[in-house]
Amino acid sequence: MTDRAAFAAETRGFQAEVKQLLHLMIHSLYSNREIFLRELVSNASDACDKLRFEALDKADLFENDSALKIRIGFDKGSRTITISDNGIGMNRDEAVAHLGTIAKSGTKEFFSRLSGDKQKDANLIGQFGVGFYSAFIVADKVTVLSRRAGEPAEAGVKWECSMAGDEAGEYTVEPYAKALRGTDIILQLREGEDDLLSGWKLRSIIRKYSDHIVQPILMQKEEWDQEKAENVLQDEEETINQANALWTRAKNDISDDDYKAFYKHVSHDFEDPIAWSHAKVEGRHEYTQLLYIPKRAPFDLWDRNPRHGLKLYVRRVFIMDDAEKLLPHYLRFVRGVVDSADLPLNVSREILQESKDVDTIRGGCAKKVLNLLEDLAENRQEDYAGFWREFGRVLKEGLGEDHANKDKIAGLLRFASTHTDTADESVSLKDYIGRMKEGQEKIYYVTAESFNAAKNSPHLEVFRKKGIEVLLLSDRIDEWAVGYLTEFDGKQIVSVAKGDLDLGKLEDEAEKKKVEEQAEEFKPLLEKIKTSLGERVKEVRVTHRLTDSPACLVVDEQDMGANLARLLKAAGQDVPTSAPILEINPEHPVVSRLKSEEAKFDDWAAVLFDQALLAEGGTLDDPATFIKRMNQLMLDMRQ
Repeated sequence: MTDRAAFAAETRGFQAEVKQLLHLMIHSLYSNREIFLRELVSNASDACDKLRFEALDKADLFENDSALKIRIGFDKGSRTITISDNGIGMNRDEAVAHLGTIAKSGTKEFFSRLSGDKQKDANLIGQFGVGFYSAFIVADKVTVLSRRAGEPAEAGVKWECSMAGDEAGEYTVEPYAKALRGTDIILQLREGEDDLLSGWKLRSIIRKYSDHIVQPILMQKEEWDQEKAENVLQDEEETINQANALWTRAKNDISDDDYKAFYKHVSHDFEDPIAWSHAKVEGRHEYTQLLYIPKRAPFDLWDRNPRHGLKLYVRRVFIMDDAEKLLPHYLRFVRGVVDSADLPLNVSREILQESKDVDTIRGGCAKKVLNLLEDLAENRQEDYAGFWREFGRVLKEGLGEDHANKDKIAGLLRFASTHTDTADESVSLKDYIGRMKEGQEKIYYVTAESFNAAKNSPHLEVFRKKGIEVLLLSDRIDEWAVGYLTEFDGKQIVSVAKGDLDLGKLEDEAEKKKVEEQAEEFKPLLEKIKTSLGERVKEVRVTHRLTDSPACLVVDEQDMGANLARLLKAAGQDVPTSAPILEINPEHPVVSRLKSEEAKFDDWAAVLFDQALLAEGGTLDDPATFIKRMNQLMLDMRQ
């Protein structure tokens, strides 16, 4: 056993972002001050859960006391509230790591999104997670006394921080002899918070926010003293919460408020969830799932390091937080609990990776979440639109990750299109198919680096002329996603910028004949342009796509799209080079001029290619030469 008592007392400063967060919480969350007790009780419950899990292999960690519990007390004379647990506890290093820093990513983004509006900033703080720091909403001074289970009494630690006077922004750490394992948090209330020094008040907060906590929450009984005309604390304790796992209760016995309170416990979110699903699965594998869809995306959603997952219990015994193997990675925004009757109690992350039982649970949870989202999309469209804004890009990852549910995921996707006026992604594939023109056999899309670039792409000109809807894809992930989305409901999904455009029945015989005649008529010009541009183009041909622009670039059906190639290059990837196809509009004046041009033909051909490249969002290899050519051609036209 390591002796951790030998460390010196020291005074340390908070990180700058912690100081900012503490200041915001004190001033922005005052109207929601009750959450301090919810957060501290939730942390105490987590500490008990972690001890119970570690004690599966090391029973001596219980130190002859396996009855895990949380105690709440108050002292009117000293104006303090104490939250105690006999959970896993902390040593000195853990106290510094957990209490002196913010151990979550996204801190910079958090502060960049602050508006100065107290109500909005309070919601933002909730998304970030308040946890231990919520103590400073009501307290000027916080003292933490803790000892890790299994370590000697002398290895305890005292962590203390005052937010009043010259000491604000600093905390002290010193050795502390603690006979009992676990953690005591002592809050020295600030002025104006005396109403919290009431058993009735504390009980009402706990029953409102923490009634679902698995461990019993104990408080001293109170009796009315006639002489003092006040409640007097008794020696006897009472349990003030239901102290049973919410997910094990019948759904009819659980209110919406109960579900919402439990969500805030497991997620440390400030806002209510947008939807949830509670089900018991029976059969070959038996487990209970309580799954929540958050209203807001956490700041570390795109961070590769933090684990995102569900709380795993086995027969109501806590096993691990963030068991990411219980859901596919693209559903990492889901919060909740899975309680299995089949997994071994000593389950580890390695076993989770190899277990067929876990594969079954993961598949069942994924299907349940997707069904929940389908119901949301069908019956609560405004709520689903909010979900899509927060998590749409993550859901798109499922097209490549979850082949079994690809059709369900595709049905949940939302897009901007040529039928929408803004970048708002509100068009489903089902909506698109319902609006398809008579005789239309394919779903068309275009990709670009921005909504405006997609909306104004020259590749859309013939589609606008014919009133054919085109999906506008401008998310970075879209290029990757459409590689896995080749059809929906029997309709092929195709890019308008790839291959030889075939509108099928939407193009009449007269139009096809006209294009064939123009291709024959302009054959000498096409060959001349190809010779002039050389290896910059694979082919030059008459276009089916353009009505207003002189030219555009397309790629062969099996080649990598230009936008995807640009994204990969920007990410430092080696991209196989493939020359594009130049399509020209024979009815455009610039092409007509080119047909009769001799002296400056190479310059005109080069400008035509460069313009087409710029129109699709590409970058020029030699911008200076392009500008010089353009200037010279404009001067020649004036003469």
